Amino acid sequence: MSNQTERQSWSNRLAYIMTVAGATVGFGATWRFPYLVGQHGGGAYVALFCLAMIVIGIPMILVENVIGRRMRVNAIDAFGGQANGKKIHRAWKILGYMGLVGAFGILAYYMVLGGWVLNYIGSLLTGALDLSQPVTVETTANFYKESIQHNSWAIIGYTGLFVLVNFFILEKGIVDGIERSVKYLMPILFIFLIVMVIRNVTLPGAMEGIRFYLMPDFSKITPQLFVFVLGQVFFALSLGFGVLITLSSYLDKGENLVRTATITGIMNTVIAVLAGFMIFPSLFSFGVAPDSGPTLVFQSLPIVFSNMWGGTVFAVIFFGLLVVAALTTSLTIYEVIITSLQEKTKMSRKWAIAVTLGVIFLLGNIPSVLGDNEWKSVTIMGKSIFDAFDYFSGNVFFVLTALGTAIFVGFVLKDEAKEELGAGKTFTNIWFNYVKYIVPIIILVIFFSSI
Repeated sequence: MSNQTERQSWSNRLAYIMTVAGATVGFGATWRFPYLVGQHGGGAYVALFCLAMIVIGIPMILVENVIGRRMRVNAIDAFGGQANGKKIHRAWKILGYMGLVGAFGILAYYMVLGGWVLNYIGSLLTGALDLSQPVTVETTANFYKESIQHNSWAIIGYTGLFVLVNFFILEKGIVDGIERSVKYLMPILFIFLIVMVIRNVTLPGAMEGIRFYLMPDFSKITPQLFVFVLGQVFFALSLGFGVLITLSSYLDKGENLVRTATITGIMNTVIAVLAGFMIFPSLFSFGVAPDSGPTLVFQSLPIVFSNMWGGTVFAVIFFGLLVVAALTTSLTIYEVIITSLQEKTKMSRKWAIAVTLGVIFLLGNIPSVLGDNEWKSVTIMGKSIFDAFDYFSGNVFFVLTALGTAIFVGFVLKDEAKEELGAGKTFTNIWFNYVKYIVPIIILVIFFSSI
């Protein structure tokens, strides 16, 4: 009971929603979503994404909220205690440990992406990347190769700087650190996003990009594409690695979980869709292909900015937006591991933060950077170290952990899960049976399609 009585709570509902929104926005909405839209038929992908948010996103947010708030403890012990008068077998805590391993995996490469973005901002401010005149595909490709792929120690330095920013915020705690920073960071993100959207939709020829983005090509809609979209929803909402379980463990018992889950799903969808509006109109306006994949943001968009009036300024704003989005997410993923370390080992918060960030930096971030250069010959199942962290965290650990949480709610918590949800009887029964019988099938389809 000590963890529950000493545990902080969010100051208010808005603070919690803003923090969860920050946790679920990140690179999933601002980097990954746009390039996947470009690769998979524009509007078709957008339409399926919105549908998938309803089919799997919001129900799974509620699953993790119920698990997290029930015990108000870390993401490991959240799978313990009693349910329906019986002690829950300790083997269920394996799900919590799997979530922590997945969180380690995503932070191992996620923080490096933050380092890439900081490198771009630094290069723009110093003129190393000059967008005052139109540049070519070759120019941006060469810059990416020289400043990212073949510049390991600079990227390690930028990644370390990004880690330090996280450290200084995290050491202040849940309320004074994460909540207070997100209170300022999320409005900044929205302002930057709106500025970029307004600038890009008013460009000559922007309507062609908007048409590509919003008009679905139904021939592109296939069962396989829907499975891919479902996987993106898991990535976008930070499902399966303990983030929402941890954040909801600080949630007041009187809070309406259905309302907060719905708002979370809507905000994530809106921001992801807005991210497309700040990218595709400009791509089509300047004749840049939208299907360049993961390098869309780093190689294709600088070409667009170089052809735009005030392009350098807007490029700095855009990459600043990416840093803010990455920061609001990384803080909450780190918190999953930090909270678990604190409560499982009785370690002080400052030491838990130092150990978490330090170990991930040494064993995850540095290998991820070196894996594209000095350690290029080191592969894991044919993948570079960076890609291996991405693949195994996103396609194995997160999906299996999410499957386990749905089964845990449906077959272990049972009536206790319904009571924790605290919604109307009809809605609760529909949600519970859907999570118990349908969601596991959907997750298994995602899993076997991704491996």
